[in-house]
Amino acid sequence: MTNKILALVDGSAYSHSVCHYTAWIAGRLSASVELMHVLGRRAGVAGGDLSGALSLGARSALLEELAALDAQNARLAQARGRAILEDARVIVEADGAGPVSQRLRQGDLLEAVSELEPEIRAIVIGKRGEASGFASDHLGSNLERIVRSSRVPVFVASRVFKPVSKVLVAFDASASTQKAIARMADSAVFRDMSVTLVHAGEETAAMRALMDEAQLALRAVGLHTAAEFAPGEPEAALNARIAEQGFDLLVMGAYGHSRIRSLIIGSTTTAMIRAVKIPLVLYR
Repeated sequence: MTNKILALVDGSAYSHSVCHYTAWIAGRLSASVELMHVLGRRAGVAGGDLSGALSLGARSALLEELAALDAQNARLAQARGRAILEDARVIVEADGAGPVSQRLRQGDLLEAVSELEPEIRAIVIGKRGEASGFASDHLGSNLERIVRSSRVPVFVASRVFKPVSKVLVAFDASASTQKAIARMADSAVFRDMSVTLVHAGEETAAMRALMDEAQLALRAVGLHTAAEFAPGEPEAALNARIAEQGFDLLVMGAYGHSRIRSLIIGSTTTAMIRAVKIPLVLYR
């Protein structure tokens, strides 16, 4: 099994948290870290060839100046990207994780992540990107794309890092939730933690039996577990439990068969992801 954590860093306020959570995960898994910053297609490269416009006479000097400015902006974007990666490396290594490698890519973020996915164990990304200060209710533009396509767990970092000891699992008995339970039982990340399974909906004998089965799997590896039912809309019910009981991490299946099945696509879960202040681990 590959044992590398991919951290996606940018210039947003979330990148510090991404680095700290990456180091925390890597430390518990004894994993290496790959830091990646992806330049947009326009940010990382100068504009098109404008030489054909030289015959425009008076306009040619302006066109040449614009081309030079475009090239300068491209160099600045690359220098900024390297600085972001270096700052991230310092944070991760200061937290005791490593070895750490850095990768500056240009183009589409999803394409860059897809190429690396066979080499990585998990992805860490901030909930919002560099535009978060201007649109506080807007999820990172790349988050939905990463979650929908990734075959490895995606850890969505909150704005502020906090050590994790108390975990809430949004339990809907879907295939992705069952996968999450199996991965949790097999992962050193969750060792010595308290895990509470919460089903957002009415209690039934069938759901209780499935939750009992999930608890047995987690208890078999020494985790302290509990199971609860929370009637009501998922985002309201789960957020209430988070606020009341002080959970540090929310674990969810990315797709399932309940109201929380269409993660990020459906308006219900979009509202919940926006609202929670704690980080999430999403399993597809």
